[in-house]
Amino acid sequence: MSTSPEIAAKETAPVPMIAVRGLSKRYGLVRAIQGVNFTVQRGEVVGFLGPNGAGKTTTMRILCGSLGATAGTAAVDGLDVFDHPTEVKARIGYLPESPPLYKAMVARDYLRFAGIIRGVSAPDEATERAIAQVGLGEVVGGRRASERIIGHLSKGFQQRVGLAQALIHDPDVLVLDEPTSGLDPAQRKEIRELLLDLAREAHRTVILSTHVLPDVEAICDRVVIIDKGTVVAQDSIEALQGQGGLIQLEVAQPGPKTAAALAAVPGVLEVQTQTIGTYSVRVTGDCRSEVAAAAVPFGLLEFRRDQSLEDIFLRLTGGGD
Repeated sequence: MSTSPEIAAKETAPVPMIAVRGLSKRYGLVRAIQGVNFTVQRGEVVGFLGPNGAGKTTTMRILCGSLGATAGTAAVDGLDVFDHPTEVKARIGYLPESPPLYKAMVARDYLRFAGIIRGVSAPDEATERAIAQVGLGEVVGGRRASERIIGHLSKGFQQRVGLAQALIHDPDVLVLDEPTSGLDPAQRKEIRELLLDLAREAHRTVILSTHVLPDVEAICDRVVIIDKGTVVAQDSIEALQGQGGLIQLEVAQPGPKTAAALAAVPGVLEVQTQTIGTYSVRVTGDCRSEVAAAAVPFGLLEFRRDQSLEDIFLRLTGGGD
């Protein structure tokens, strides 16, 4: 008996590393999240974005097994979070917005302690590996950062200790809630580069929540945007940028006919003349090729999409009204 192509495709399709389906959470009459759906493939770095109170942290806590759900399912590497909590937690490294640090402890001792709690078979080896992964071997104030009391370290190095505890058991998935919160620009750049290295070195899956949108643009393959407890978009940044916004263009032969030709393109909402020969075209949907074609007869000199991730975020979450 032959297998249909549809069935064969389903059988060979890779299992998402993270799969969230219809996830909802209520606190009495208050709805935190409702019908949240998204997937993250193995090795992807995904930004989980939304305004304050949108449901990001609630979703992450459910995914990590530290909070129950009212409805829906969440799975990690094919394992249901609620049916297999121990196995799922062994696969996830979680860094909450406020890292769970004992600031009176020496960083190395704290990490060894975290490894023992995690049930790591060789805590000393795991501690050395985590220290090397996050750069805690760097000398600070005459001693390696790993040998200093956590509370005496800078905010940036404390965040590295937090990352190290999330990595102590060598997880397949990192779930990071505001990993660059409170850092200065230099520290944020260091942590951003570190996160990218951690994702790539072991084909590790990373989902991170942050309000620092340039960080997302720099390291994320894809974004999931949540607003008022519901996912409103999930795609690559490039694809989202093609769904509307502004197009800036310059032509060699400007004039009323140029503006009229641009305005006649389906999907163009407005055409504004910026300076002689330059136009700002507000569009809905992806009509870039049509706009470019309309501008070519007038000597198209420059054409660029002018829509940042911030523009997309504000448009989808109502912050741009």
